[in-house]
Amino acid sequence: MNLDNFSMDFFSLHGKTAIVTGGNSGLGQAFATALAKAGANLFIPSFLDDNEETQFLIEKQGVSVKFMQTDLTEKGMPKQIIDACLQQFGRVDILVNNAGICKTNTVLEFDHPDWDPMIDINLTAAFKLSHEAAKIMVPRKSGKIINICSLFSFLGGQWSPAYAATKHAVAGLTKAYCDELAQHNIQVNGIAPGYYKTKITWETRQNPEANQHVLDHIPANRWGEIQDLMGSIVFLASKASDYVNGHILVVDGGYLVR
Repeated sequence: MNLDNFSMDFFSLHGKTAIVTGGNSGLGQAFATALAKAGANLFIPSFLDDNEETQFLIEKQGVSVKFMQTDLTEKGMPKQIIDACLQQFGRVDILVNNAGICKTNTVLEFDHPDWDPMIDINLTAAFKLSHEAAKIMVPRKSGKIINICSLFSFLGGQWSPAYAATKHAVAGLTKAYCDELAQHNIQVNGIAPGYYKTKITWETRQNPEANQHVLDHIPANRWGEIQDLMGSIVFLASKASDYVNGHILVVDGGYLVR
């Protein structure tokens, strides 16, 4: 056993290219920025066409970024995304399936108009992109696929059965792809974020009762800050995690233990 074989360079992503779906907003922007800070170039497909802030955050790290405004559910789009990234950067080393939506309604009112778009974006798009990325990674015997799961990969989904169903399924997809791709030196893992200070959670945090309800479940007794989440994506995208496979890394301040 030679402990000198390990170095902090294992966390470096210099020379790598990462695709982050929905990487120009929310947690996706944090994931993309973290990968850029570690040295990766970024390819960001997103339904939104609001790139100025994300471009600034990434390019200030001395790396390159390319945006692609697209609908992930459009037929043939996953292959087009992979092909466009290859054309721009010549390689696909890391795929982060981050894009997702959440529609809420009561069980009695929750029907296909709510269900179908969430299945298409949260689950099917992640499957198809992973499938296309694997075609590139298997011949190279190298690659990282990181699926953004949720605490609702483990919990029920009150007011959004489709969200819980898709996030349970994405966790299952992670394990299924690991089971086959690990032999090709491809690591497939997931990240399950807890409750974070974002625009989406602003109203909850401003409501004293709702805010306290969340905090009562978090042993750390605070909402997560975005930087609390950024190290996890770098770890799972880097050589430092080469023997971590099929794992759902929960970053929640301890929420699930209470």
